[in-house]
Amino acid sequence: MMEQGSVYVGIDVAKAWLDVGTWPQSESLRVGNDAAGAAQLVQRLLASNPRAVVLEASGGLEALVASELHAAGLTVAVVNPRQVREFARSLGRLAKTDRLDALVLAQFAQSAHSNGRLQPLEFQDEAQLELKALVARRRQLIGFLVAETNRRERAPKVVRRSIVQSIKGLKKALAEVEQQLRQVVQSAPAQQAKAKLMTAVPGVGPQLSVTLLAELPELGRLGRREIAALVGVAPHAHESGKFKGRRMIWGGRARVRTMLYMAALSAVRHNPVLRASYQGLLDRGKAKKLALVACMRKLLVILNAILRDQLPWNPSYLLDLQHSR
Repeated sequence: MMEQGSVYVGIDVAKAWLDVGTWPQSESLRVGNDAAGAAQLVQRLLASNPRAVVLEASGGLEALVASELHAAGLTVAVVNPRQVREFARSLGRLAKTDRLDALVLAQFAQSAHSNGRLQPLEFQDEAQLELKALVARRRQLIGFLVAETNRRERAPKVVRRSIVQSIKGLKKALAEVEQQLRQVVQSAPAQQAKAKLMTAVPGVGPQLSVTLLAELPELGRLGRREIAALVGVAPHAHESGKFKGRRMIWGGRARVRTMLYMAALSAVRHNPVLRASYQGLLDRGKAKKLALVACMRKLLVILNAILRDQLPWNPSYLLDLQHSR
C-alpha cells in the first residue's frame, strides 16, 4: 500500500484508453477512456490519495476523466503539452511510449506542485462553457470566411458563383453566432457585469471581452505577474554568460494573445493611458512591436485589476498598477 499523500499521478490520454503513471513509485496502469474506466480509476486513486493528478490537454479527450476525478475531490490539472515535452527533454527522456509519457506527466506533477506552479482545474459554469463554444465557433467561421474570400479573388469564373454563395452563408452564420454570444452574456448577470466593466475601457470591444470571459476565467483572480505569464505576454530573459539576448514572450494562451494584440492596436490610439505608455516607449527608442507588446501586457493588467477590484475604468489605474497584487 502506498503511503498516503506521497503519490503524484500522470495520465496519458488516448481516444480508447488512459495510461496512468505514478511517481515516485513508477507504477503503471491502463484503463478504458470511458465511464467505466474513469470510475475504476477514481476508486484506485482515492485509495492512494495523490497530491496532484496531471493530464495533457488532448482536444477534449481528457474531459470525461478530468471531470470525474475533480468531482471526487482530487487535485487535477490539465496542462499544455509543450510544457511537458520541454520537461521531458530536461530529464533526458527521449523515448516515447504511452506508458513513459504517463510517468513523465507524474514527474511533472511532482515538480510543478512542489514549486507552486501547478494550476488546479476549475470547472466553469454553464454560461462560460457556452461562451467558450461560441467563441471557438466564431473563430472557425472567420477562418472559413477569410479562406473563401481569398479563394474568390483567384477562382475561375465557373466556380465563382459557388464561392460567393458560400461567403453569404458564412456571413449569415457568423451573424447568428454573434447574436448568440450577446444573448448568453445578457442572460448571465455575472458575465454581463464583467463585460460591462471591460468594455468601458477605451480600446476594449465586445470581441475581446467575450474572448476573455470564455478563454481566461482566471482574469481578476490572479496577480499581475501571474496573469501576464498565463496569457504569454510576460517577457522571459534570454541570457547566458556575457550574452544578453532580447527578452522574449512565448507560451501561454495564443488565442487570447491574438485578441489582445488586435485590441492594443486600437487602444494605443484611443486609450489615454496606453497611448502615453506607447509613445513613451517609442521616444526611448524601443521598436514598435516591442512597445505594442508592452501595451498588450499593460491592458491585460488593467483589466485584471478592474475585475479584481470591481471598480469602473479611470485613468488613475496607471498609478494603481504599481501596487497591484
